[in-house]
Amino acid sequence: KIFYTKRASKEWLEALEPLGTDENKLFLEKAPCLITIFSKKVDILPNGKKVKQYYSLESVGIATGFLINALHNAGLATLTHTPSPMGFFNKILNRPENEKPFLLLVVGYPVKDAEVPNITKKPLDEIAIFME
Repeated sequence: KIFYTKRASKEWLEALEPLGTDENKLFLEKAPCLITIFSKKVDILPNGKKVKQYYSLESVGIATGFLINALHNAGLATLTHTPSPMGFFNKILNRPENEKPFLLLVVGYPVKDAEVPNITKKPLDEIAIFME
């Protein structure tokens, strides 16, 4: 609730308005499955040495996209949710400090009266340039 009343700018709230997004997150209580996805920018070896993981956010983003696609192909609906802040996930899920929450993926079968926003893909020529 704090995000919507104190943190979010007016512009951000206006952008969310067509999606019907507000501080009420009943889907978190009703969904049968919540998947918390973490990224790991640094790996800690058994000897305690830290090793940087390059492109961890990109890799986690791509892997999450594959997971969402697989879930959709299985007939499930998904919703990405990024509460702010997300650090509490480390504590409640007993995850190490070097793992950072990336997003919460809400998964389940959509309820009969679910309103799914009609978000369309942009045409390829609007997002890509091909050169010979």
